[in-house]
Amino acid sequence: MIDLFSRFDEMIALRETVRGAGREDPFGLVMERVLSPTEAICNGRETILLGTYNYMGMTFDPDVIAAGKDALDRFGAGTTGSRVLNGTYAGHKDVEAALCEFYAMDHAMVFSTGYQANLGIISTVAGKGDYIVLDIDSHASIWDGCKMGDAEVVPFRHNDIEAMEKRLKRIPEGAGKLVVLEGVYSMLGDIAPLKQMIAVARAQGAMVLVDEAHSMGFIGPNGRGVAEDQGCLEDVDFVIGTFSKSVGTVGGFCVSNHPKFEILRMACRPYVFTASLPPSVVATAATSIRKLMHAGAKRAHLWENSRALHGELKALGFRLGTQSPQSAIIAVIMPDLERGAAMWEALLREGLYVNLARPPATPAGMTLLRCSLCAEHTAGQVQRIIGMFERAGKATGII
Repeated sequence: MIDLFSRFDEMIALRETVRGAGREDPFGLVMERVLSPTEAICNGRETILLGTYNYMGMTFDPDVIAAGKDALDRFGAGTTGSRVLNGTYAGHKDVEAALCEFYAMDHAMVFSTGYQANLGIISTVAGKGDYIVLDIDSHASIWDGCKMGDAEVVPFRHNDIEAMEKRLKRIPEGAGKLVVLEGVYSMLGDIAPLKQMIAVARAQGAMVLVDEAHSMGFIGPNGRGVAEDQGCLEDVDFVIGTFSKSVGTVGGFCVSNHPKFEILRMACRPYVFTASLPPSVVATAATSIRKLMHAGAKRAHLWENSRALHGELKALGFRLGTQSPQSAIIAVIMPDLERGAAMWEALLREGLYVNLARPPATPAGMTLLRCSLCAEHTAGQVQRIIGMFERAGKATGII
């Protein structure tokens, strides 16, 4: 018998390396109690959270929690059905209306996760015989959507406008073309030059999908993301997003102005064949989204946090993923996986949780510590975080 698990041997060895010498498991952290959007009891320690994607701190918003409790009491724990059968409640229509309000678009479609939103929209819109041109650093859900739809996949070098244009020009005349981009790339926290890229895509007759998972709620005058910030949102055919970042709950969505968009509710398999989100979840999401429409002060404070942490870590001598702060994500690049794991553990012992990210999730084989700031982090907490990085960096020889 061939052991089908043998394909994971390399991964098993890698995991053992990271957990070696009695080190705490960076991929097995347990939050015994969450105290606030920025603090929790992790592995028995009171810990500042700097790796949760809770960018706008909405998880403990009183109005959001009240909406969820009310829906739980009125509608029960779940729908036990797909959106096209018994799984559409009033709350599902309301959260889609909230998304249309937030983005000022005509159509919104909610999925059970952000992963499913990319999987469903990409695999349904672009199929066999079509071409998808995408950034090489695209999220796994984007790649999986391409594979599921069986379109021809044409990757280009990260954020390289010229490389993208060359690949678009090589596509056979008359073929369907979809360009897939992200506003903020989740590993390094860098943004895409969407305005120029979308202009190139349009000139070559391609439709455009932008994943704004890590920018929605925070970037742009109204929090609509990088496309809004760069003044090209009206040229985007599909915006993909998630509720598990700035919105503070779980779920995914697509918004669009395409006049035929609603047919996707019948054609999209990850939408048709998945149970819909619980009523309590969509109630929290709708409340959060509407509050994010008026969260200018929170957005400004989050930018202050990002600039402060990026500037101080750079001054300490850490190697960062971007030369200047571009988002709420700050990537601290490690020399290798073993020392990255040691630095992660040293920070946890200081009372700070960050994400340890390693290949193949990271670009160019990097190991990095990914920091995700929150609008609820106080200036004092940011200063404490900087001190923790300094002590851990010196203790491990990173700086």
